[in-house]
Amino acid sequence: MSEYSDKELLELFKDIEKRNFAFNLIVRKYQQKLYWHIRKIVIKHEDADDILQNTFIKVWKSLVGFREDSKLYTWLYRIATNESLTFLKQQKTKYLMPIVDYENQLKETLESDEYFNGDEILRNLHKAILGLPEKQRIVFNMKYFEEMKYDDMSEILKTSVGALKASYHHAVKKIEKYFTED
Repeated sequence: MSEYSDKELLELFKDIEKRNFAFNLIVRKYQQKLYWHIRKIVIKHEDADDILQNTFIKVWKSLVGFREDSKLYTWLYRIATNESLTFLKQQKTKYLMPIVDYENQLKETLESDEYFNGDEILRNLHKAILGLPEKQRIVFNMKYFEEMKYDDMSEILKTSVGALKASYHHAVKKIEKYFTED
């Protein structure tokens, strides 16, 4: 199977007879990237799977009306990010948990995660990242792990490039501090 560009996928999707085929190609192209993006936000494998499924359900329902004001992949990431943040907000209110307690719970989840296959340094990095405020954590993950450009992050997170650079800088400083204090 040759790799289709996003533009080609959108053109295929516009053809009603090829819509399912095009959507399956979109899912195949983006499911792994979106899964790991979501997973870094919510930590648990099961939650990430559920959110990924919800993301693609939303994409399916909305793709007909996609105006192409943004790139397909930034639009997909925006939906996945919003679904993840909505999930976290629901979890916090569901358990009436202060944000610090919820972050500690996520760190404990990371410790016992059977799907995590990183070494001790990587585990500590993820713990440090979990100690960041939500926005800094998302910006750090997108920049550091996904090597995303600030312009694309700006489209996804609906914030300025300058604010993103500042968030990333503050996140890096906090992570450095985490490692020097241990």
